[in-house]
Amino acid sequence: MVTSAPPSTPVSTTRAPGATRLLVPLGAMFLFVGLSTAVVGPFVSLFLSTAVKADPVHVAAFLVAGPVSMVVSSTLIGRLSDRRPVRRKILAGAAAAGALSATATAFVRDYWVLLALTVTVTAISGSLFPQAFAYAREVLERHGSTRAAMTISTLRMLFSIAWVAGPPVAAFLLDAGGFRVLYLSAATMYAVAVLVAVFVLEDVEPAAPQQRAEGGHAPSTVLRVVAALTLLQAAGVLGVQAMSLFLSHDLRGSVRDAGLVLGLCAALEIPLMLGFGALSTRWPLRRLVTAGAGLGVLYYVLVAASAHTWQVAAAQLVNASFIAAVQGLGISYVQEMLPGEPGRAATLAGNAYPVAAIVAGPLFGLAQHLGYRFAYAAAALLCTAGLALLLTSHRRRR
Repeated sequence: MVTSAPPSTPVSTTRAPGATRLLVPLGAMFLFVGLSTAVVGPFVSLFLSTAVKADPVHVAAFLVAGPVSMVVSSTLIGRLSDRRPVRRKILAGAAAAGALSATATAFVRDYWVLLALTVTVTAISGSLFPQAFAYAREVLERHGSTRAAMTISTLRMLFSIAWVAGPPVAAFLLDAGGFRVLYLSAATMYAVAVLVAVFVLEDVEPAAPQQRAEGGHAPSTVLRVVAALTLLQAAGVLGVQAMSLFLSHDLRGSVRDAGLVLGLCAALEIPLMLGFGALSTRWPLRRLVTAGAGLGVLYYVLVAASAHTWQVAAAQLVNASFIAAVQGLGISYVQEMLPGEPGRAATLAGNAYPVAAIVAGPLFGLAQHLGYRFAYAAAALLCTAGLALLLTSHRRRR
């Protein structure tokens, strides 16, 4: 067993107590914004179909336009954020954009107006999560801590908690007042985030240009790692999309079984993200993320070969470990590869998810024709390709 990191990855027990004053409210802000996305996200298609009366083609166009515009917006904002001490202002602006978008959506029912909001104001709000990760890393670095990976994994855990609580809360809000109450509640959560960013957080000076120029990895290496994260997360999206149909059609289970399986995975993710975050203080991030990719291959092979629902449920421990390693530590790994550019790095890693969702869509369509077991075989191949990219990525310095 490896008990210490190599010389190139210094280990410290620094807890950076001065950083706690900023990271605790940042965590609260992260939780509120996570809840706002968790109460709205699962019901966007239902909202467009029932409240807006959009046909399937327009719904599909809306669901693609949103992630694409968010990738573009986050990329531009990420580059700007590493050059000037404006990250706190970006967090406040992104949260305000989310509040504005949710408030408008509570009252607007015109498809084209909503689409315009999605590709502009909502897209800007999408930069909040990568910028929050970047802010956390900068705060820790300025206070001399080397526990950035553990802190970011903890923030990612808060997002998982939000998605455990969000859908049930959303169902209650829909029953209580429909989509108007749902979106106004999301807007309120964003407003809390605005207040935290404006009145509690502080500006943090970005790294000097020479720090950004030294020690980074070659662009081709960074892109290979980001491509690997995209493939691994595409497997995750595909697996979630197919779960209820796979259990009910292929394993003769029920939709309730799918809910229990997915809920079990989400519950297991929470302690495992803390565990992998703790391991990051002793093991190199590259090794942990690569091990996570290997667990992804194992999980999807197990599900593709399963014959009973209980086997899929038992495999959720492997799945949760895969998610905790790849999604909990992936952002920190890319940030480690681009020292002095935490905003750009977090944006590159964060953009992997919306791109992954676009990649998973056509594969899910194929699974509807070829059988839902195909979805898990395809997910295993995606993880294998991601693992190969990680194993062949060079650690060459720029």
